[in-house]
Amino acid sequence: MVFLVGVWSAWFFTIDDAYITFRYSANFAAGHGPVWNPGENPVEGFTNFLWMLWHTPFAWLGLNLPAVAKVTSFAAGAAILVMLVRYCRTNHGLVAAVVAGSAFVLYLPTYFHITSGLETVAFAALVLRAVIVGLNAIEGRRVRIWEAPLLLVLAGMLRPDGVLAALPAFLVWLWTARRDRRAWLFTAIAAVVGAGYFAWRWSYYGYPFPNTYYVKFGNITAGTAWLDTTVWLYAPLLVLTAALLLWRNTRKAALVLCATVVTTSLTYVVSGPTMDYLHRFAFHTFPVLCLSTGIAAGVIVRSGGKAWLSITAGTVAGLLATGWVAVAGLQAPDLPVIANYGPDLARAHVAIGQGLAKADIPADAKVIALHDAGAMSYYSGWRTVDFIGLNDEPIAHGADPTTVVASAHPTVIVVRSYGPGPVATAYHTNIREAARGYVHIARVQMRNGYYLHIYVVPQYADQVRAAVMPVVDQAQHTYDPGSYGDTIHRWLTRLRHDLPW
Repeated sequence: MVFLVGVWSAWFFTIDDAYITFRYSANFAAGHGPVWNPGENPVEGFTNFLWMLWHTPFAWLGLNLPAVAKVTSFAAGAAILVMLVRYCRTNHGLVAAVVAGSAFVLYLPTYFHITSGLETVAFAALVLRAVIVGLNAIEGRRVRIWEAPLLLVLAGMLRPDGVLAALPAFLVWLWTARRDRRAWLFTAIAAVVGAGYFAWRWSYYGYPFPNTYYVKFGNITAGTAWLDTTVWLYAPLLVLTAALLLWRNTRKAALVLCATVVTTSLTYVVSGPTMDYLHRFAFHTFPVLCLSTGIAAGVIVRSGGKAWLSITAGTVAGLLATGWVAVAGLQAPDLPVIANYGPDLARAHVAIGQGLAKADIPADAKVIALHDAGAMSYYSGWRTVDFIGLNDEPIAHGADPTTVVASAHPTVIVVRSYGPGPVATAYHTNIREAARGYVHIARVQMRNGYYLHIYVVPQYADQVRAAVMPVVDQAQHTYDPGSYGDTIHRWLTRLRHDLPW
């Protein structure tokens, strides 16, 4: 019940970045291939190829892709909960199952990751399943001979760093099954499929890694700060995971658990991840830490000595860890922004994109330059210049954004500002120069301290204004009208209004 209520409370949230993936899926479904702008050189502006591929047939069917993503992640989240409870209950007792499951469902960010539209929860489910397969292998339980290689391939296709995440459990399984020729056969098949996929991506997009890696990687300072935050966030879970090394009968399992947490986190330490809302990247190992915490609580309960003392110690350890992550989730500094992000995005980015789709201008003039390359690009369907560089290859590899925007001569430029007035620069782009000669037709407020300014070439200013502003005005009166504060109160008020009674 807690899990279902949590999902309901976050259902309206969709992160803007998810629409990047949806745009690639929609273009793929339309026969253009997995590209950002049809007819142009392919750019890999997403890091979740399998997630994009999963949504392609639904795009072809004309279904609502944000809803498909939420339902898929809901299923993945439910699978995580089932795996945690079943494994712990079967192998380590009731206390272990309650601790592992409670830690997962009481961590509020879980639900926003489920409804975000991104692959976060699906990836976390794959990593958890890989770990459970590895634990079953070293503990002598039955393991499907094909499962570990399949999980390795799926993890690597879902995220480029997925191979590192699933590798420790895979190597453990391969070692235990090394005398079985079928294990080597399936490993060889996985290697061929993985290498083929990597080679195809490289040849199709022109680079070995997604475009976003070239924009974001190398910020070790930010990566160190991310690590410090993550260690503090999950401190009791990490301590109990490491404590499993102290018991001889759990030492091998602890090595698998610890190695998975380290290899999964390594990529983010060297990249300094951006868009890490509600500790998104740390969540990739969160279910694994829930599992290890449940195991540790179960081991303490069964550690011998006086039964009442062992049960009390195990229960207290589990309660402390669960309570810690529950409180830490409630205290996430960006929780007020994320809790209200759904209506804020709907009345700004989504509305602008939907309005642009209605603009009565020639098809070859439908070109927009922006930095929030998500919902506006997806709903408008316009050719888009992403001057952050996530979906623009030249900018990602060092081209001057101002020059790129000016040479594209877009009909519309949308720029964010952190105050009501226009800005001179944004994301290394000289807006004054790029928008010289344009008409400023609107300022659209998303939330307190976040505005979008719309510039249009004079030739089409009236047509764009006539198409966009009615949609924006309607959205502003529909989604939390007049309320722009980043407060938990606004979120709770909206939830209270949504209750059937």
